[in-house]
Amino acid sequence: MRTKNLTLAALVLTAGLSLTACQGNEGSAAATSDSGASSSSAASSSSEASGTSGGSGDSDENTSTSGGDSTTTSAAGSANGRITTGTCKTADLDFDTSPGMGEGTLLVSLTNTGGDTCSLKGFPGVDLRSQDASGPLSAKRSDLTAPAVAIGPGEATRFTLHYPQAEGTGAYVSAIEVTPPNETHSKALSVSLRLQIADGADQKVVVDPVGTGKQ
Repeated sequence: MRTKNLTLAALVLTAGLSLTACQGNEGSAAATSDSGASSSSAASSSSEASGTSGGSGDSDENTSTSGGDSTTTSAAGSANGRITTGTCKTADLDFDTSPGMGEGTLLVSLTNTGGDTCSLKGFPGVDLRSQDASGPLSAKRSDLTAPAVAIGPGEATRFTLHYPQAEGTGAYVSAIEVTPPNETHSKALSVSLRLQIADGADQKVVVDPVGTGKQ
């Protein structure tokens, strides 16, 4: 009888240990499941943080685009604080000449015939045409600094051409060809000049930048 009681007690103890072990495994599985959920939650949070960072990148792109618009807006240019549509085109300018203040000078005026304010800055190209010369004579640039000039519709600016005036007979110049600064198209103007014929005389044909001298 005693042996049967001991065997029954052993069976009960073994069953209890087995049940405890099972409960322990279920607890571990639950802990593992909770840990996985925590990791998934952390990954989700990290993904959301990355998404926020991507939004910031979009903002930077918009800023860059805005900067491009600003550049496009400022591409029109300005001169003397006046907004211009850009460089004056030869087709939108009316040219005229008049005697300068001193001997051997010629004033060339450029009037804006367009509908918008445009700008000029630099030296014009000037070629003198004479039947007495073997070819065109190009004016050299002076040492004056070129200002930025804004010309509104109907307004004009000028530049001065200096040349060695002949005291008697000389090379007769019947026309000059003027190319505005930063342009490739020229305009022929009728003139009546006599240039001194001497060694180095061609080096004395000088042009000032647009916007200097008498305006």
